[in-house]
Amino acid sequence: MFSNRFKPTRRGVLGGGLVLSLQGLLAACGVRPALPPAAPAAVATEAATAAATAVATNAATEAVVTAAATEAVAAAPVAVATPACVVRPAMTDGPYFLDDMLNRVDVRGEPSDGSVRPGAELALAFRVAQVLPDRCAALPSAIVDIWHCDAAGVYSGFVDRGGLFDTTGQTFLRGQQVTDENGVARFVTIYPGWYPGRALHIHYKIRTDPATTGAYEFTSQFFFDESLTDQVFQLPPYNEHTGERLRNERDGIFNGGGAGNVLLVEAAGNGYTATFDIGLEIG
Repeated sequence: MFSNRFKPTRRGVLGGGLVLSLQGLLAACGVRPALPPAAPAAVATEAATAAATAVATNAATEAVVTAAATEAVAAAPVAVATPACVVRPAMTDGPYFLDDMLNRVDVRGEPSDGSVRPGAELALAFRVAQVLPDRCAALPSAIVDIWHCDAAGVYSGFVDRGGLFDTTGQTFLRGQQVTDENGVARFVTIYPGWYPGRALHIHYKIRTDPATTGAYEFTSQFFFDESLTDQVFQLPPYNEHTGERLRNERDGIFNGGGAGNVLLVEAAGNGYTATFDIGLEIG
């Protein structure tokens, strides 16, 4: 099991697709400029997204996770090209990280009872690279973790400090993948919900093997476009969560660099897809 003794770094992290729109913001934050951009990656083919459908619309019609859906996402092609390099800010891993080493593509299920967390499906692909002096090279064997709350704002594996839930021993919406030879790691999850005091987000952590010399760890969070979230939250099960949702501009963590970590999401079939190019300055 990987330990937490490797401290997160706030050194540069780089990704594709936001070079022009973010250069001004990143320069203002003291971040070095991007290397030349490359063609954007594709997360999944139309055939793969059609096969990978399962969205719960209410408590009576829960999503059904099938082997075909997981296999389709795992087999879907991701364009292999030298990624563009844009620095992404590191951010806190928060209080809900568990180093459970859950090696799985589809993180929606709860193994203890076979249930599936309802919500709009999100097929998420990371394309991880190492930043070299003049280019980004694909980084194989990097360990990628994601974790986030469900549509009702509940995290697995914890007792809520306000007494709203106790999910001790559960592991829904948590998972880990190791990047392939092209630096690609994929997940199937749901569009996240919200809880008081935080804007909508997904946590991610990328590590190299801590058993190797110069082990490296980077931790941050994805945020989401508010106009898209407004649309998603008009539908069940999200609209069953009442209360005032904190928006990005009022979230203190977002205002510490979250604009550099907004996930670019596209509609696909009954759900959504997103590709995240990210480069790591390792040692």
